[in-house]
Amino acid sequence: MTNRIEEELIEQVRNNNDIVDLVSEYVQLTKRGRNYFGLCPFHGEQTPSFSVTQEKQIFHCFGCGAGGNVITFLMDIENLSFHDAVSKLGSRIGLTIEESSSNSSEVKTPISKEVVIMKKAHEFASEYFHHLLLHTEEGENALNYLEERGFSKEIIEKYKIGWSLQKWDALTTLLERKGMDLKEIEKTGLIIRKENELKYFDRFRGRIMFPVFDESGHVIAFSGRVLNKSENEAKYLNSPESPIFQKSQVLYNLDKARPDIRKQRNVVVFEGFLDVIAAAKAGIINGVATMGTALTSQHITKLNRLTSNVTLCYDGDKAGMEAAKRASTSLQAQNIQTEIAIIPDAMDPDDYIKNFGEEAFRTKIIEKPHSYLSFMMIVLKRDKNFNNENDTLQYIQEILEILSERNSSVERDLYIRQISQETNVSEEAIYQHLRKLQGKKAKQSKNQSITPLQINTELKKKKRTLTADERAERILLSHMLHNPQIIDIARNISGEQFFIRDAYEASYVRLMGFYEEYPEGDFQRFLEVINDTELKKIVMEAALSERDPDHETEEVMDCLRHIRKYRVEQQIEQKLHEAKEAEKMTDMVKALQLAQEAIQLKKSLATFEK
Repeated sequence: MTNRIEEELIEQVRNNNDIVDLVSEYVQLTKRGRNYFGLCPFHGEQTPSFSVTQEKQIFHCFGCGAGGNVITFLMDIENLSFHDAVSKLGSRIGLTIEESSSNSSEVKTPISKEVVIMKKAHEFASEYFHHLLLHTEEGENALNYLEERGFSKEIIEKYKIGWSLQKWDALTTLLERKGMDLKEIEKTGLIIRKENELKYFDRFRGRIMFPVFDESGHVIAFSGRVLNKSENEAKYLNSPESPIFQKSQVLYNLDKARPDIRKQRNVVVFEGFLDVIAAAKAGIINGVATMGTALTSQHITKLNRLTSNVTLCYDGDKAGMEAAKRASTSLQAQNIQTEIAIIPDAMDPDDYIKNFGEEAFRTKIIEKPHSYLSFMMIVLKRDKNFNNENDTLQYIQEILEILSERNSSVERDLYIRQISQETNVSEEAIYQHLRKLQGKKAKQSKNQSITPLQINTELKKKKRTLTADERAERILLSHMLHNPQIIDIARNISGEQFFIRDAYEASYVRLMGFYEEYPEGDFQRFLEVINDTELKKIVMEAALSERDPDHETEEVMDCLRHIRKYRVEQQIEQKLHEAKEAEKMTDMVKALQLAQEAIQLKKSLATFEK
């Protein structure tokens, strides 16, 4: 167990890390009024319901209920223990706080032992391969090769590039000596089990090693490139998918590029990780890449949280253009501003940089991308003969299908004029066809409008107005969170019977325990010690509710009066129900007694009126 961090240090870390700055590294935020809004990183959504309040230094999602402060946000987003989150935030302001060991029981959410072992093995392997490349004779040839290809020491260090020995079991032996479970590590493909034997050997041998990092900067996979390719050997060998590596979710370099994506309000998406490294050499440091897969909905969700402007830079060959077409269409469907940087002559980024230089790549390719429509016109006109009527009609139809979804009249005029010039079809005829398409789509949209209305009705039902007693419970808890003395005031008036609902009662019990350990603690610190998600939601809603600090005693007494009134109303309802049951059993004496008790309780309700 690690040593406890001093409260003064925790407060210093919390007060000197601005929550807007931190959250902006993970979520694209837009200021509306006094607060900032964005897409919640904790659940999928299309409409921003995630709010960050700079004044109070807290965040809250009105969709899923997630909430907390700068420390709990980092705990939630990176699944860190409290200790490690404080340590990481401390490093941002120049404070050194030792990270907790992996054996600490203070982990935020459960991480399987299997995942811990796998990540630990990959971190060790990465450091080992990197050392072999830079500091051993065995790595000299690979280092020379990289330097000849333009890889500087800075780039090699930044991306932790390494070298794996030709030996069959070099890494396996080291992992075994460190006491790691080889059976678990085998599941990641880092090592392979021999057929019909209990022995293992290295997957990567005699290869330049490129680690793949997750969003938190942990190594989760590798791609190994041979130095001298033999006839039956693949040029690149990649880690298979595993519990820590799923290609549909990983964007290479996102951990390093996130701050620059935020700063430039744009991300450049490449086809492969080597394109990212080549672009970085040219000063393009806001680049990411998929890992041998098409751009997925999970990838797009990650990008959309950081920026609404994406530049695609795929290979200039036919396959690359088709991949860019699919990716740009998917991005457009999510209302993301999409541009495409086209590399000529079927080259990839590395080829272009070698032939024309880094500055040309930056200024002529990346900084001068095509708009989505301009790119689609280039792609769709390929292999079409405008002397052929069918090809011409198909081209016009495909472009107008896209154009009919756009609202800009300037864009419409510009591209219709261009289509007319390309196909020799009059602008008037093209406009006429466009109007037909728009009319058809408007009719379809009208027929489908019932479903959204039904969804909106359901959302309104969920966002119902709180009843008086529910609001009273929330405001009462809010006062207790901001001022521990309110608990004593409430006890003097109502004993220990404060709350009606179990969730509020559980929050109160936790709060009592918290104040015993932290007499001067505030709700920010309380949020940091709550592990239960549902209780945290209740606490956040209470903390954010409007209260009147200048008249807190009067407001607390009013809340308690509403709660006591509700209890009496519940008792009346129960008495009347029992009286009816007694009547059914022909026990008229009991029925009369219960009815009289209900009447007396009804009379007592008058005492709760102001």
